[in-house]
Amino acid sequence: MTYCLGIKVKEGLVALADTRITAGTNTTTKKKVYIKQKDNYSMFIMTSGLRSVRDKAVHYFEELINEGVTYNKMYKAVNAFGEQIKRVAEEDKGALDRAGFKFNLNSIVGGQMKDDEGHKLFLLYSEGNWVELDEGSPYVIIGNSGQGKAILNRVLNEDSTMKQALKAGFLSFDSTRVSNNDVDFPIDVILYKKDSFSIVEHRYEQKDMEEVSRLWAEKLKQALDDIPEEWMDKSFEKIE
Repeated sequence: MTYCLGIKVKEGLVALADTRITAGTNTTTKKKVYIKQKDNYSMFIMTSGLRSVRDKAVHYFEELINEGVTYNKMYKAVNAFGEQIKRVAEEDKGALDRAGFKFNLNSIVGGQMKDDEGHKLFLLYSEGNWVELDEGSPYVIIGNSGQGKAILNRVLNEDSTMKQALKAGFLSFDSTRVSNNDVDFPIDVILYKKDSFSIVEHRYEQKDMEEVSRLWAEKLKQALDDIPEEWMDKSFEKIE
C-alpha cells in the first residue's frame, strides 16, 4: 500500500510520500515522487498503484518532455500524463487482468507553469480523468487514507502556513503508519512556494522524526486527561 498526501494552501504546496513497496511478503524502498523543473516550469507527480504501471507511464511522459514537448499550464501537463496512463492501459491491462492484477494508478500532480496564475494541485485517476483541488478541499490522499484524514480535516484550511501544513501532514502520515504495516519510513517531502518555480525536496528517516512522534503521543494523552469528566457521571452513577 501507499501513503501520498498533497496539500494546497495560499502560500504554496506541501506534499509527502512514503517509500515502502510491498510485493507479497517482500518489502522494499522505492521513491514514489517524480519531479521535473526548469525555468518557469515546476511540477511533481506522486503515485499509488501498480509499480510497473507507474514506471512505464512516467517513462513515457518523461520521453515527451525530453523530445521537446512543453506545457504552459499545469492542466495541460496533467492531461498529457493522463494520456500516458491510458496508453499503458491499452498495452498492459489485458495481460494484467489475465494474471489476476487490477490495472490501478492514482496520481497527485502539483506545481506551476509559466502561464498559471498560481500553484495547482490535481488528483488524476487510473482512467486518465482528473479533478483540481480548490479552496474548499485543501488536501488529497491516495493509497492508505483512512487513519490520516481526521487531523487534516480538523486543522487544515487555505490560510494555514506551509509549515503548519507539513506538521499536520506528518502527523497524518504517522497516524497511518502506526495503524498499518504497509506504510513506513523513509518519507519524501516536497515543498513548493507560490510563484517561486523552485521545488524543494527532502527525505526524512524514522530517526529524524522519533521525537516529534513521541511528543505528539504525549500531547494526545495529556489532551485526553484534560477533557472534563462531569458529563460522564450519569453513565457511571450505577457502577459500584
